[in-house]
Amino acid sequence: MALRELSKEERDIARQKALAARIERAELKEAFGAGKISFDDVLAKAETSEAVARLKTVELLEALPGVGKVTAARTLEDLGISENRRIGGLGVKQRTALARHLAQLA
Repeated sequence: MALRELSKEERDIARQKALAARIERAELKEAFGAGKISFDDVLAKAETSEAVARLKTVELLEALPGVGKVTAARTLEDLGISENRRIGGLGVKQRTALARHLAQLA
Protein backbone atom coordinates (compact mmCIF):
# COMPACT_ATOMS: atom_id res chain seq x y z
CA MET A 1 0.00 0.00 0.00
CA ALA A 2 1.60 3.23 -1.15
CA LEU A 3 1.44 6.32 1.00
CA ARG A 4 -0.13 9.37 -0.52
CA GLU A 5 2.15 12.22 -1.45
CA LEU A 6 2.09 15.06 1.07
CA SER A 7 1.61 18.65 0.03
CA LYS A 8 4.29 21.22 0.84
CA GLU A 9 2.19 22.56 3.72
CA GLU A 10 1.69 19.07 5.17
CA ARG A 11 5.43 18.38 4.92
CA ASP A 12 6.19 21.68 6.66
CA ILE A 13 3.77 20.86 9.48
CA ALA A 14 5.25 17.37 9.88
CA ARG A 15 8.78 18.81 9.86
CA GLN A 16 7.87 21.33 12.58
CA LYS A 17 6.21 18.64 14.68
CA ALA A 18 9.28 16.38 14.39
CA LEU A 19 11.61 19.23 15.31
CA ALA A 20 9.51 20.09 18.38
CA ALA A 21 9.59 16.43 19.48
CA ARG A 22 13.39 16.23 19.07
CA ILE A 23 13.86 19.44 21.06
CA GLU A 24 11.54 18.21 23.83
CA ARG A 25 13.42 14.89 24.08
CA ALA A 26 16.80 16.65 24.10
CA GLU A 27 15.73 19.03 26.87
CA LEU A 28 14.35 16.15 28.91
CA LYS A 29 17.57 14.13 28.56
CA GLU A 30 19.64 17.16 29.53
CA ALA A 31 17.52 17.83 32.64
CA PHE A 32 17.54 14.14 33.61
CA GLY A 33 21.30 13.88 33.18
CA ALA A 34 21.83 17.02 35.27
CA GLY A 35 19.63 15.64 38.05
CA LYS A 36 17.01 18.37 37.67
CA ILE A 37 14.23 15.82 37.17
CA SER A 38 13.78 12.29 38.47
CA PHE A 39 12.89 9.08 36.68
CA ASP A 40 9.38 9.37 38.15
CA ASP A 41 9.11 12.82 36.57
CA VAL A 42 10.12 11.32 33.21
CA LEU A 43 7.45 8.62 33.55
CA ALA A 44 4.81 11.21 34.46
CA LYS A 45 5.78 13.34 31.46
CA ALA A 46 5.57 10.26 29.20
CA GLU A 47 1.90 9.92 30.17
CA THR A 48 1.09 13.30 28.61
CA SER A 49 3.75 13.69 25.91
CA GLU A 50 4.02 11.40 22.91
CA ALA A 51 7.53 12.72 22.23
CA VAL A 52 8.74 11.60 25.67
CA ALA A 53 6.86 8.30 25.49
CA ARG A 54 8.70 7.53 22.23
CA LEU A 55 12.15 8.16 23.79
CA LYS A 56 14.21 4.98 23.90
CA THR A 57 15.07 3.88 27.43
CA VAL A 58 18.71 3.32 26.45
CA GLU A 59 18.97 6.96 25.31
CA LEU A 60 17.63 8.14 28.66
CA LEU A 61 20.23 6.07 30.53
CA GLU A 62 23.00 7.35 28.25
CA ALA A 63 22.07 10.89 29.34
CA LEU A 64 23.35 10.11 32.84
CA PRO A 65 26.92 11.20 33.60
CA GLY A 66 29.37 8.32 33.33
CA VAL A 67 26.91 6.06 31.53
CA GLY A 68 27.79 5.24 27.94
CA LYS A 69 26.37 2.90 25.36
CA VAL A 70 27.89 -0.25 26.87
CA THR A 71 26.86 0.49 30.46
CA ALA A 72 23.34 1.45 29.41
CA ALA A 73 22.96 -1.71 27.30
CA ARG A 74 24.29 -3.93 30.10
CA THR A 75 22.00 -2.30 32.64
CA LEU A 76 18.94 -2.92 30.50
CA GLU A 77 20.05 -6.49 29.80
CA ASP A 78 20.54 -7.15 33.53
CA LEU A 79 17.06 -5.80 34.22
CA GLY A 80 15.49 -7.86 31.43
CA ILE A 81 14.50 -4.82 29.38
CA SER A 82 14.95 -4.79 25.61
CA GLU A 83 17.41 -2.20 24.33
CA ASN A 84 14.74 -1.08 21.85
CA ARG A 85 12.07 -0.51 24.52
CA ARG A 86 10.71 3.01 24.68
CA ILE A 87 9.79 4.84 27.90
CA GLY A 88 6.08 4.69 27.11
CA GLY A 89 6.29 0.94 26.47
CA LEU A 90 7.79 -0.03 29.82
CA GLY A 91 5.65 -2.35 31.92
CA VAL A 92 5.00 -1.86 35.63
CA LYS A 93 7.67 -4.36 36.67
CA GLN A 94 10.19 -2.87 34.24
CA ARG A 95 9.51 0.65 35.54
CA THR A 96 9.93 -0.53 39.11
CA ALA A 97 13.17 -2.39 38.36
CA LEU A 98 14.63 0.58 36.51
CA ALA A 99 13.56 3.01 39.26
CA ARG A 100 15.26 0.81 41.88
CA HIS A 101 18.44 0.65 39.81
CA LEU A 102 18.51 4.42 39.31
CA ALA A 103 17.90 4.99 43.03
CA GLN A 104 21.01 2.90 43.78
CA LEU A 105 23.07 5.14 41.48
CA ALA A 106 22.00 8.29 43.34
